Amino acid sequence: MKNRFYLLLNQSLYICFTTPENKTILEKFVYTLDWIIYVLFTLSVIYLFVFSVASLLRKPQKPSAAKEYRRVAILIAAYREDNVIQDTVRACLAQEYPQEKFDIVVISDHMTPETNAILGAYPIKLLQVDFEKSTNTKSLKAALSYLEQDYYDIALILDADNYVNTTYLADINDAFAQSGVEVVQTHRVAKNLNTDMAYLDAISEEINNSIFRMGHVNLGMSAALIGSGMAFHYPIFYAAMMDNQSLGGFDRVLEMKLLYNRVFFHYLPDTYVYDEKIQKPESFFLQRRRWLSAQYYSLLEFVCKLPPAIRDKKWDFCDKLYQQASFSRVLLLGLIFIIAIFWSFEIPAMACKWWATFGALMISLLFAVPRKFWTFRMIKAIMLVPYSFILMFANLFYIKSANKKFIHTTHGVDNK
Repeated sequence: MKNRFYLLLNQSLYICFTTPENKTILEKFVYTLDWIIYVLFTLSVIYLFVFSVASLLRKPQKPSAAKEYRRVAILIAAYREDNVIQDTVRACLAQEYPQEKFDIVVISDHMTPETNAILGAYPIKLLQVDFEKSTNTKSLKAALSYLEQDYYDIALILDADNYVNTTYLADINDAFAQSGVEVVQTHRVAKNLNTDMAYLDAISEEINNSIFRMGHVNLGMSAALIGSGMAFHYPIFYAAMMDNQSLGGFDRVLEMKLLYNRVFFHYLPDTYVYDEKIQKPESFFLQRRRWLSAQYYSLLEFVCKLPPAIRDKKWDFCDKLYQQASFSRVLLLGLIFIIAIFWSFEIPAMACKWWATFGALMISLLFAVPRKFWTFRMIKAIMLVPYSFILMFANLFYIKSANKKFIHTTHGVDNK
């Protein structure tokens, strides 16, 4: 009986797709679907191309020196960061900035008693927490509740693995001395290039800096926030964070809230914060899963605000929402390449437009890569892109579960 059923099903499908009328309908459907997908992908490529070219136009002028020193709270959420936290604290303490004008606040979550004892000997504010379900949002809110709300002028967010130069705070203070500056994103760069994966991650970071920060600012739009190396007018940050309930990607929600309230994000391309890059594929897999989850959940949370945002001409918010809805560059690159290969074998005439879009995407990304990365190592790093695509594609099936717990990636440069 079962074999007879499959025989009848196969005969039905054969008749359905081999009659001239049905074949024509199927061909039209495939042709229409191909064009719909092509238009959507090509819009994403045009978007990247425009801002990539814009990033080459000019650099924002360096702010003039401030006449006064603002009070700064440096907030460092440290979850199991025993390997790296001391280096970050020492870099912050070495600032060429009046010591009485800034406080380093380390939120120690699940770090060892030995690490906490060492940190306690530094002239910092050490806040020890022990959350059952740890998140950066909880740690930062705990710090804000602990600090005096009206005491500080600027809140600076650093990751526990970050390193900053001695003039870092002074540069931020100069920026906030300019009229209308309420949020500043500094230039995050790679702290380590010890593996090919780290090199590829460093290139990816710089592409983001070019397209989503420099390119946007050059066209009069807000720079994108990264999650670290970002500074806020303290009252603005306090209000937005205390209302933030995000599990992962607190910066995504923070960004959307502030953009909806017409807060502009400035960019300091010559003020560097050094960030540890992913060294192994398994760490890449976990980190990007966390990022994808934060991206799509913030999209779902704020998409309902799109109609009023368009009505009120909140273009920075609309732009950010479009970014949240778009595929990552690795997924975009891989999917366009696969479709182009498929049509090249099936119907070569339909592949031409896909290859043209793939070429435009490659040019966009190459424009955005700083010349210092144009080395033989870049070729080796690019060889990891197909594997990165597979990991990113696999992560699409874990987005829902990723938002149920905090995904932590271990820091500490492996010198082996």
